Amino acid sequence: MSRRTASATIVSALALAAVLAAAPAQADDQYVMKITLPTIHETNWYAATEYAARVEKDSGGRIKTEVYPASQLGSIPRQIEGLQFGSIQCGFLPPEFFVGVDNRFQIMAAPGLVETMDQAQRVAQDPEVKKLMLGLGANKGLYGAAMFAATPSFLDSRTPIRHLADLKGKKIRVLASDFQIKAFERLGATPVAMSLGDVLPAIQQGTIDASVSGLTVFTSMSYQDAAKYITAIRQPFIFIVIELSAKWRSSLPPDLQKVVDQDAAEESVAIQSYALKDLAGGTKDWTDHGGEMIELPKDEQAAMMESMGSVGEDVSKKDPALAAAYQTVTDAAKRHK
Repeated sequence: MSRRTASATIVSALALAAVLAAAPAQADDQYVMKITLPTIHETNWYAATEYAARVEKDSGGRIKTEVYPASQLGSIPRQIEGLQFGSIQCGFLPPEFFVGVDNRFQIMAAPGLVETMDQAQRVAQDPEVKKLMLGLGANKGLYGAAMFAATPSFLDSRTPIRHLADLKGKKIRVLASDFQIKAFERLGATPVAMSLGDVLPAIQQGTIDASVSGLTVFTSMSYQDAAKYITAIRQPFIFIVIELSAKWRSSLPPDLQKVVDQDAAEESVAIQSYALKDLAGGTKDWTDHGGEMIELPKDEQAAMMESMGSVGEDVSKKDPALAAAYQTVTDAAKRHK
């Protein structure tokens, strides 16, 4: 072989090697997915960790997931900003907290919308509700991937609330929704919208008297040390929306976009059995750790529901877009009752 032929052969071999090396490198690009949520060791946290595992497995390791519970990446407003700007790739959050992005995000917090976990989950999976809720925020940097029902609401308080009259004058933390604010105002309380990470210190310091949240949020975060009384009001139900950063999702190749979408949809259904189990064990966990569980008298529970009954319509009628969205979810609730 001549020196010229040998050189050409070497150059060709090097060129081929470069091409072969480039192809796997592109296929093996790894993407980081930071998943944020405000809670830990309860239904929402379990769903987030299961979703993370699904995505890593189904992406063949091309997406590396990192779960940050208990607001490790900042308060809920900062988490939402991170999703919009792409510094956080996924969030498991109650939709009401996105009300600053679109006012219609709050409609799932309407009291009396649903009565049971089964009904709540069917509403969350209703095609019309999904089309509405998952499309909100699309022009604000968000991509709605799925939604599920996490738990009915419970009220944790520093002093026992055994009767509706005990709510009068109490400062109560609520989720960031006009529906919740109006509902508790009707009961004589002073509602205060607050991010979850700020709630326990506020209760400890006496800034607020009580907080609305899920039962297992209180148990997993040891609220009984500061406020040992839980009243089982069971309204409204708390839903969780799985939001992706639209900027980050668009950076994924089509096959990985399909993975993160499909896995979110599957997890939003699979979580139902765990949610029911988590709720069933919550009362025992609370009382085993020194807390007290309170049920309102039946007539007072009925009176509470009657007082809250028209909140959804009264709040939504002031905004045509909100009213139309409220009609969509209430129609779905009737179909799935």
